[in-house]
Amino acid sequence: MRVRLPADGWEPRPYQLPAWRYLEKGGRHAELIFHRRSGKDEICLHWTAIAAFVRVASYIYMLPEQSQARKAIWTAINPHTGKKRIDEAFPRDLRKRTVDNEMLIEFINGSTWQVCGSDNFDSLVGGAWAGIVYSEWPLSNPNARAYLRPIIAENKGWQIFNGTPRGRNHALTTLQAARKDPTAFAQVLDATQTGIFSKEALAAELSAYVAEFGEEYGTAKFEQEYLCSFDAANLGSILGRQVAIAEKQGRISDSIEYDERGAPLELSMDIGRRDTTVAWFWQPTVGGYHIVDYDAGWGLDAEEWAMRLARRIGARPLGRIWLPHDARAKTFAAKRSAVEVFIDVFGADKIAITPRSSIADRINAARVLLPRVAFNESACANGLDGLRAWSYAYDDEKKTFGAEPLHDWASHDGDSFSYGCLIMQQAAPPPKPTEPMRGFTAGPQ
Repeated sequence: MRVRLPADGWEPRPYQLPAWRYLEKGGRHAELIFHRRSGKDEICLHWTAIAAFVRVASYIYMLPEQSQARKAIWTAINPHTGKKRIDEAFPRDLRKRTVDNEMLIEFINGSTWQVCGSDNFDSLVGGAWAGIVYSEWPLSNPNARAYLRPIIAENKGWQIFNGTPRGRNHALTTLQAARKDPTAFAQVLDATQTGIFSKEALAAELSAYVAEFGEEYGTAKFEQEYLCSFDAANLGSILGRQVAIAEKQGRISDSIEYDERGAPLELSMDIGRRDTTVAWFWQPTVGGYHIVDYDAGWGLDAEEWAMRLARRIGARPLGRIWLPHDARAKTFAAKRSAVEVFIDVFGADKIAITPRSSIADRINAARVLLPRVAFNESACANGLDGLRAWSYAYDDEKKTFGAEPLHDWASHDGDSFSYGCLIMQQAAPPPKPTEPMRGFTAGPQ
């Protein structure tokens, strides 16, 4: 039986045609910042169906979280047709098998398509992917892209990033990069441009958001989701406002560099679940602190991290590496604790444990100290995205933000940074460096 793709007579909407034509011509990097209810996922699903039959390979559809991926894509039903979204895009006549527990489809030509979450991207180890859709990219873990991009490049595959803004984070970074790349496609479409909503309908949506979430949060959420504003307040952000102030004051710049005559480096670290690790490199200065480097990754054991940091530190003098208090346990699922391993590499006098503290105390320390902190922009770019995105969890029932941060990809950056703030707040400032004596030459020439 022959089946036409796109299936069920689906066609791109007029405003989706430029992106569709770009992909048809072999485009490999598309950024689709479209407003809510504009059909972002429909164009991506139908394009993937075609790609899977043009080239026999494996394809991924990634949402921020695994559980969200199941609800939003795998089991979701199109309210307009009453059909499952995956059945509309991938007709059953084209499938060899459908594996529900893995959210995987194998097609009759040998291609596969799998739905997953960016919170579980390490489960994709060993894949040879030829196409990836990052759906709701502004809310996803950017480490997933860092891990998968070399695979896509090696396989000469394609990537599509879609979503609506959530502040000035990694989604803005990839959008701006695409705008500068003549081979990429970047498009931002708000609800005033697509013709889906009338002015009256948009006004009603705004009123509904304000009624549900309150004036400030409702307006910001509307501006993000319908007007595609990266500048709308990312309410619930723990340090976003302070980071924005630092940027305006010039405290985020490549001019912030390591001072060879300055104080030794101090490293604050967080070791998260599945061995996700973050390290900030602090150099105390007169009146404040410079963060001159940043490192993050996952899947490495304590020995590998210790050697990686030793190489990163290089010849620069080291004060101490501050490990989280739970590093005394065998956090990396190894025979020895992280503390034992780091002591072997750096020496006992170079390893310390961050004092136990409440999250509220650490957040307060970060807010107090951040006005005296400057960052190297390039070295800390990914970490700064994390600080901008680090947010309190929102309670849908109470319509308020809770007292605890949301545990997502950004929480590792926030935890590691706030550990550092707690430590630096208690440390004595370094002495002011003395200028070398210039002297002079006397006597006959």
